[in-house]
Amino acid sequence: MRISGKRLGFGFDRFSGLYLWALFILIFGIWEPHLFLTLGTVHSIASEQAVAALLGLAVVVPLATGAFDLSIGATANLSAVMVAILQSQQHWSMWPAIAVALLIGVLIGALNGFIIVRLQVNAFIATLGMATIVGAVETIVSGNSQPQPPTSSAWADLTQYQIFGFQALFFYVIVVALISWWFLERTPAGRYMYATGGNGVAARLSGVRVGGWTWLSLIFSGTVAGLAGVLFSSQSGPSLTFGPALLLPAYAAAFLGSTQLHPGRFNVWGTVLAVYVLATGVFGVQLITSVQWLNDMFNGVALIVAVSFAVWRQRRARAQPAPAQPAESAPRGADPGPADGQRGSANGQSPGLRGSPAGASMCLARWSRRCCRSRAGARARRRRWRSCRPTWRASATGPTISAWASAGLPCSWRRASGKRRSHGATWRR
Repeated sequence: MRISGKRLGFGFDRFSGLYLWALFILIFGIWEPHLFLTLGTVHSIASEQAVAALLGLAVVVPLATGAFDLSIGATANLSAVMVAILQSQQHWSMWPAIAVALLIGVLIGALNGFIIVRLQVNAFIATLGMATIVGAVETIVSGNSQPQPPTSSAWADLTQYQIFGFQALFFYVIVVALISWWFLERTPAGRYMYATGGNGVAARLSGVRVGGWTWLSLIFSGTVAGLAGVLFSSQSGPSLTFGPALLLPAYAAAFLGSTQLHPGRFNVWGTVLAVYVLATGVFGVQLITSVQWLNDMFNGVALIVAVSFAVWRQRRARAQPAPAQPAESAPRGADPGPADGQRGSANGQSPGLRGSPAGASMCLARWSRRCCRSRAGARARRRRWRSCRPTWRASATGPTISAWASAGLPCSWRRASGKRRSHGATWRR
C-alpha cells in the first residue's frame, strides 16, 4: 500500500495478478479444502505448467522487440520428436540428442530472423508460414506416427527427479526466467530490444541495430522453444500435437503478464505470474466441475482481456495533456540529461509526451539546443544545428528523445545528405 498526498493506492495497476491469485486460493480453499489446500496441488501445478511457462518466456523476448513468433509450438513439437527418435531408433546417447534438438530450435529461429529482417516479411506471416513448414518436416521425420519414448532412467530423471517435492522441470523454468530477466532488465542489449519494440524508426536513428536485435530475439525464442520440447518429451513422452495447443496459452500469459509488475511492457516475471495464476484458476474450477474445456476458455478470455486492457491504458495515456516543461540549460561540457517529467520508459514511450507529435518536436528541438550548447564555438553550434534540424522534423511523429535516454541509447543523427553524424553525447539515467 502507498500513500501519496490524499491518494491511497494498493498497487492494483501492477499487482492485480497477485490479488487475483490470492482470491483463487481463498475461494477454492474454502470450497474444497481437502483437495485444494495440499502440497500435492502445489507440486502438480508447478510441474504441469512448466512447459507452458517456458513457451511464454520464449515469446516475451521477441515481443519486446515488436516481433511475433508463431512458430514456437511447431518448433517445440519437432524438437520433442527428434530427441526421442535419435535415442530410441538411432540409439544415440542422451546429451548428443538433446544438443541436436536445441540446434534445431536455433536454426528455426535464425531462419525466422533472416526472413523477417533481410527479406522484410511481416513477422506474423513469416513465423506462421515457418510453423507450417516445421509441421511438415515433423511429419516427414516421424512418418506420421508417434515415436517410442527412450527407456533410460537418466532420460526420465532429467525432468522427474524430485527436489523438495518439486520436479526438476520447475527449477529449469526458474533458471531460464532468471537468465531472461537479467538479459532484458540488466543489460544494454535488453534496453536496445525494448527501444526497438517501442519505435523501430526512432531506435534506428539513434544508432541501434534494430534488425540485429530482432534477429537475436527470434534465435532466443527458437532455442527456448526447442528446450521446452526436449523437457516435455522427457516429462510426458513425445507427442505430435502438444506444441500448437500451447501456442495460445503462451501468448495469453505474455500479454496478461504485460499488465503486471511493469504495466505496458512485456516482462519475464509478469509472464511467469500470469501462467500460474491462470493455472490455479483452471485447476480449482476443474476440481469443482470436472469439465475439461475450462483451460481453453480461461486462456482465450485472458488474452482478450489483457489486450483490451493494454489498449485502454494506451488511449488513456494519450488523452492526458502534456505538461509544460521549461527549457533548462546544461552546464558547459556536462553531459545533458532529460528534463524533469520527461523521463521515458524503456518501451519507447514518454509519460509526458506520449503520442504527441508536437510535444516530441519541442522536446527534440530543446534537446538539440542543449546538446549543441555544451560544445565550444559559435560556428560549431551553427553547423550542428543545421545538421540536426532535418532530423527533428522527420522524428516529430516518433517518441521523444527522453524515451531513448532511459534506454541508455547513443545520440546519433543523420545529415540531410544521408551521412551519419554523432555528437558523441550519451544520455545517463
